[in-house]
Amino acid sequence: MKIVSLKDLPETTTSHNATGKKRVMIGKDQINFLLQFAQVAFKPGEVASEHTHNDMYEVFLVESGSGIIRINDKKYPLEKGTCVTVEPGELHEVTNTGAEDLVLTYFEIDDKAGNG
Repeated sequence: MKIVSLKDLPETTTSHNATGKKRVMIGKDQINFLLQFAQVAFKPGEVASEHTHNDMYEVFLVESGSGIIRINDKKYPLEKGTCVTVEPGELHEVTNTGAEDLVLTYFEIDDKAGNG
């Protein structure tokens, strides 16, 4: 068993935005196929630059704030309660377009999980 509280976890930066702050609740190698379970906050105007992952799924849940996620050059709105799954190989970028922090809870799953 493992119990953590966001308030007790250290902040680190995301690999796609040096100013976005995240807290990792479950890290790589703690659960089979789960690469990371974390929460990240982007200040107004911040962008997690365009990138792709060929070996994993990324699932985002918007906790608060608003923004846009661009997937393969198509824009989708992000608002509280929105859940987005980005599949392996999809080019994506997250932008905070709102006046408050965009807070996303997300997890990453190794693509090999479904290939048994």
